[in-house]
Amino acid sequence: MKILFITQKVDKNDDVLGAYHRWVEKMAERFERVSVICLYKGRVEMPGNVFIHSLGKEEGLSKLKYFCNFYKFLWLWRREYDSVLVHMNPVYVILGGLLWKITGKHIFMWYNHPKGNLMVRLGIILSDRVFCTSPFSFAGKFNKTAIVSVGVDINIFDKHRELSKLKNSILCLGRISVVKNIEILIRAAEILDSEGLDFVVNIVGGAVSESDKRYLSGISRMAKDLAGKGKIKFLAPVANNDTPKIYNENGIFVNLTPTGSFDKSIVEAMACGTPVLVSNKTLESFFSSDMIRLCIFEENNPRDLANKISYLLSVSASFRDNLGENLREIAVRCHSLDNLMNEFLVYIK
Repeated sequence: MKILFITQKVDKNDDVLGAYHRWVEKMAERFERVSVICLYKGRVEMPGNVFIHSLGKEEGLSKLKYFCNFYKFLWLWRREYDSVLVHMNPVYVILGGLLWKITGKHIFMWYNHPKGNLMVRLGIILSDRVFCTSPFSFAGKFNKTAIVSVGVDINIFDKHRELSKLKNSILCLGRISVVKNIEILIRAAEILDSEGLDFVVNIVGGAVSESDKRYLSGISRMAKDLAGKGKIKFLAPVANNDTPKIYNENGIFVNLTPTGSFDKSIVEAMACGTPVLVSNKTLESFFSSDMIRLCIFEENNPRDLANKISYLLSVSASFRDNLGENLREIAVRCHSLDNLMNEFLVYIK
């Protein structure tokens, strides 16, 4: 079986999308040939049965050139793949769908976002199967959708017992964007500060788009007083492969994306044995009643988040370690990258 994988970026050093480099490596273990079309190609280390072509963003090519390159690769490789998996960009399903239907290719799309539009609906209509990780996502309501694992490499994301935890540390890691709701964490930190709690919030990540940069500027101003006290730190993004150390060094991981998304960073932190605090109700299907009480806070409620942080910082280190071990077990059992690849093989035949 040969597959064509279409994704935004293949770059081992990318802080957010670097994880999908590992996806391609894992696909290469299960498929005879993996052809990849990406918008941007960075640092790549792949086995010999992986063939990657970039549409040219790293070279500064025009959108017209992207368009021409896309059809060129589809045509040149038309005998080199049996199925297509489009990752998060339904526009490629729309652009290539007719050709793939004519040539008998099976079309699969990964779409894992709470919101959708006409383009997403068209992509779903043209696809034979759609994958997502949350039943609350936009794609989750369609009959042709399969709910699958998040797909985290648990061999890379693991508990590092030799690393010491930073005292009373709270981590927020990932792309900085409006959808991440980081202002809720800052408000919770203000509540904790007013109550005299000793803590540090480490916000690790960068902004890409102009709107994200404006958002970063806004939350930086909002956090100015706490940053001056050393209680909030904005830290530069790091390559995805380097984040296990950061997860392991921090005491609590906080993710504030709304129900409907399922950020892989949540499972990465869990796989590292770090207690998580999330507002995403998707996790309720994997957590025990005690975990729901401890780890899930009310969405957009900084007071509830502050209460949960305060409690987890007040318990013993052994209690947090035990909670982290239980969370890692869930990550390994339910959301490993091997699980995801096996789920793909059930549908991609």
